[in-house]
Amino acid sequence: MGHGELIRALPELALWAMGRRVRYRVRGTSMEPALSDGSFVLVDPRAFARRAPEPGEVVVARHPFRTDVRLIKRVRERPSEGRVALAGDRADASTDSRDFGAVPVADVVGRVVLRLR
Repeated sequence: MGHGELIRALPELALWAMGRRVRYRVRGTSMEPALSDGSFVLVDPRAFARRAPEPGEVVVARHPFRTDVRLIKRVRERPSEGRVALAGDRADASTDSRDFGAVPVADVVGRVVLRLR
């Protein structure tokens, strides 16, 4: 992380230290090149308390069939009827809404706010 990146990251790191951000580890290559396998992200779990996820945002969501798994995916389209379509950046390496359909907006647990290497 360069000096400028570190300066921009400090507020998010402070919020993480105060327990207002959650850290997740990226597993797999479905979000490359934006997020690499093994990297960490900080997530704002309150990001959607007042608004719905927007297309293009990277979010963490509960897997629709495996309750112990969290997905890190990009919002594909605006939520409709309480559901949101999610997709990995690499379609050939991603299991997402193209496979299991849109997920309930309530299963989106937060927005990725910072990528840590």
